[in-house]
Amino acid sequence: MHTKNLVSGIQPSGRLHIGNYLGALENFTKLEASKEYRCFFMVVDLHSMTEPYDPAAKGVQVMDTLAGFIAAGLDPKKSVIFVQSHVPAHCELAWILGSITPFGELSRMTQFKDKSARQEETNIGLFTYPVLMASDIVLYDAEAVPVGDDQLQHLEFTRTLARKFNHRFGETLVEPKPLMTRTPRVMSLTDPARKMSKSEPAGCLFLDDEPDEIMKKVMAAVTDSGAGIAYDTESKPGIANLLEIFSSASGKPIEELVRDYGEEKYSAFKKAVAKAVAKKFAGYRKKKAKLMANPLKLVKIAARGAKTANAVANAKLAEVRKKVGLL
Repeated sequence: MHTKNLVSGIQPSGRLHIGNYLGALENFTKLEASKEYRCFFMVVDLHSMTEPYDPAAKGVQVMDTLAGFIAAGLDPKKSVIFVQSHVPAHCELAWILGSITPFGELSRMTQFKDKSARQEETNIGLFTYPVLMASDIVLYDAEAVPVGDDQLQHLEFTRTLARKFNHRFGETLVEPKPLMTRTPRVMSLTDPARKMSKSEPAGCLFLDDEPDEIMKKVMAAVTDSGAGIAYDTESKPGIANLLEIFSSASGKPIEELVRDYGEEKYSAFKKAVAKAVAKKFAGYRKKKAKLMANPLKLVKIAARGAKTANAVANAKLAEVRKKVGLL
């Protein structure tokens, strides 16, 4: 019997890559399997609109991410899997919460500063992103939210906002606690100083890349001067990144891999990395291809998830509306 609710999501901004898997999806499947939580996993399509995107591709990206959830091992019968925009309560609650959010709180958000610095034109959605994220969480009475270090500030903001609402209107919203997860920082194959990104396909290992494509990318990965395989993020960032990926794909500790491949040439080591990645995601590739060939199945999964999510979210929204004085 589930005693606690848990919420998380992934943006549909392109095909999922190994960083998405190691940073979120793999953990999602473990949390679902633990049976400790009632899990709500969403494709956060509204959040993805805060950065430039192609409207014609958005629907495909949502379906692709949804298929990625299932292909990675999530079970729609065990978790509530849905698309954020299919639950209108997210936006209504975000507006209500926005009315008690100080401007200064949002302007201090590190992610807003970083992303706005990279965009030619900063939109309001990017600024109010944390309020919508808070809405995503408190709508489902989530007691736990799996996060890495980069999302801690947003979660603390959610806790503060829930506390402020409760103080002003009475106990209504649950203050979520962070469920800290080990999220290996997967770096770009072409530039190990930068995080792996979908916007740079050559340096990115997508979960549904075919084995020959994985081999091609890994063999072309930037390594470091000197010989020997060692885990040193300072002097050998390229090799250290490949060791992280190899360890995650093979299930072997980095120390063991260094022991086994320490004297190998870079080419032999890279081939072993590529083969381990291809093997790890063979099932994912097959399952995702089957799902994408049957979009009706994905539509039904999303509809079933939205029905459950709407029931839970609307009940909480009705409670909030009453507390704040809306008819």
